[in-house]
Amino acid sequence: MKEKLIHLDGSQGEGGGQILRTSLALSVCLQKPFKIEKIRANRRRPGLMRQHLTAVKAAARISNAHVEGDELSSQQLLFSPNEVQAGEYHFAIGTAGSATLVLQTILLPLLFAKGASKITIEGGTHNPLAPPFDFLQYAYIPLLEKMGAKIKATLVRPGFFPAGGGCIELEVEPVDKLKPISLAERGKIVEKKAQVLISGLPFHIVERELKILKQKLNWPDNCYEIRDMNSAYGPGNVITVIVKSENVCEVFTGFGEKGVKAEAVADKVVKEVRRYITSDVPVEEHLSDQVLLPMALAGKGEYVTTTPSRHTLTNIDVIKHFIDMTINIEEIENKQYLIKLEKRTM
Repeated sequence: MKEKLIHLDGSQGEGGGQILRTSLALSVCLQKPFKIEKIRANRRRPGLMRQHLTAVKAAARISNAHVEGDELSSQQLLFSPNEVQAGEYHFAIGTAGSATLVLQTILLPLLFAKGASKITIEGGTHNPLAPPFDFLQYAYIPLLEKMGAKIKATLVRPGFFPAGGGCIELEVEPVDKLKPISLAERGKIVEKKAQVLISGLPFHIVERELKILKQKLNWPDNCYEIRDMNSAYGPGNVITVIVKSENVCEVFTGFGEKGVKAEAVADKVVKEVRRYITSDVPVEEHLSDQVLLPMALAGKGEYVTTTPSRHTLTNIDVIKHFIDMTINIEEIENKQYLIKLEKRTM
């Protein structure tokens, strides 16, 4: 029996590229075709940008999909996948567009292939407004491994905005199904680490950022690390703070920008870290967006987070188009929310 075509409005809710990426991932995993219109319609440059088009082509390649509308600036796409195929894949965005967002589009589908896969993606690895490689390595992939996945991620070469040129490799072992998990409690904090990445920029930037981090986080000296990313194609500066607890690991990132003081970049990250630690929730805003899909594919799951963002609410709406499941959001304490997913039984 042929699957009914799912219709999606790409301008709904948050209205960005996440609607497309979530739809592609679920479509390939579940072999359900979809048509999306008004892709990124509310953005300054609407339609498919290079990184979105790369995600479409990557999803199509691993599933031998029939696709219509896969061209730059297209605001409409028809996507009809076949069974996902394991293999060795290489994708190049051609710009500093986020390699990690492309990777997340095809990672979950390849978990359900019938064999192991190796993926190489070239593009931006540390981009503003996208999860950096460190988020994948320390936060997202470990959660997938708790659910039964076996994934090895390697940063071959960093790629900072706007130069790009980064490279990520991923080795993925197949799983029969993902195991449900509960992230209702954070548990004890077991590790704290702050890294300052620098490439092609004066070293005083690192010194100034470290000074703020040390003053305001007040962690032991062995929690701080400098990483000279001299293999990058262009200049870049990124602060990465990792807070690992018994049940979850969170990653906070600050990006150096022209015209923004190093002290301001560090101070913003510190505020995010402090807010997370004092909130006592296990899952912060960005991980909340990402954990929804694997939990939905596992058939159930739950986690406690801060006030759900528009990204999270939009992701929930897209998931419901593909999977018949209840997703409840309940405020359990002031600004603490329990999000619970469960697939409906026939």
